[in-house]
Amino acid sequence: MGIPFGIFPSFMIYNFDLFDEAGLNYPPAQYGEPYVWPDGTEAEWDMDTLREVAMMLTVDANGFDATQEEFDPENIVQFGFMNQWTDPRGIGTFFGAGDLLAEDGVTAQIPEPWQAAWKWTYDGWWNDWFIPNGPYGGADFLQGPGGPFSSGNLAMIHMHMWYVAPWALGDVSWDWDLGATPSYQGTITSKMHADTFGIPKGSKNPDAAFQVLTYLLSEEVAPKLLQIYSGMPARLSLQDAYFDDYTAANFPGKTLNWDVVVASMAYADNPNHESWMPSFLETTDRYNEFWNYAANTPGLDMDAEMEILREDLQKIFDAAQ
Repeated sequence: MGIPFGIFPSFMIYNFDLFDEAGLNYPPAQYGEPYVWPDGTEAEWDMDTLREVAMMLTVDANGFDATQEEFDPENIVQFGFMNQWTDPRGIGTFFGAGDLLAEDGVTAQIPEPWQAAWKWTYDGWWNDWFIPNGPYGGADFLQGPGGPFSSGNLAMIHMHMWYVAPWALGDVSWDWDLGATPSYQGTITSKMHADTFGIPKGSKNPDAAFQVLTYLLSEEVAPKLLQIYSGMPARLSLQDAYFDDYTAANFPGKTLNWDVVVASMAYADNPNHESWMPSFLETTDRYNEFWNYAANTPGLDMDAEMEILREDLQKIFDAAQ
């Protein structure tokens, strides 16, 4: 589609203060490391462990967490986790890469990892209570300048590199860092965003456009432009020095785990979660309708709802032929 310019791997971001208050260790800093419980025992850093940790970090107004019998789900004041600022395709990809369109180019499908991720999220909304559901998502205590995480009342999010910027996080008073994405059934998937530049075949001034593109991708200009994009260079030769400059410009004096950002590139989703779909706008409207309904409606049979979605997507795909 174009020449890669900036890439935006995804990873975990977590709030030191909320982990310290709960007496919990932080998420693993590197891929392949286990999660270490306070008693020193280790667990695989997977979706089950994430769920358990997140429930301990979800707290009601009386100080009880979501693992305790006294916990009041109608008075939650702090949540443990969410996939922030993404759609159902991105949330599905948290468990594994996939596509709503099968390889034959005509059949609607919901990949198994996406089904598992959607049901895991639904349980997190309405049964385990560690993810803000629709009503809680609009609560005042989760309204920060950069969304729920920057409110200081959300312990962990899964997010892309473009969020690690002052405009997104805001001038928060608490400390935070970056951690590894958990696995699902032994597989890690850290979805990737990327920005590319291209010159269409029908461009009126391809030679001039090529000169501009060469300038924008040059060693002198690209790192400066990427400071604005809050992305890391796609060019490997520009990556080593980039994070030192990015930290100095945006988070002076702070030490961040940039290694996990680079390591996350190895787990990029293929196919990408933002791949083309037939009748793209209509398809997008339908799956977002499904997701908003689930986020605001307890007691659903998610298997049945997903089958209704698949059937509706098939109708849209058929009409687009």
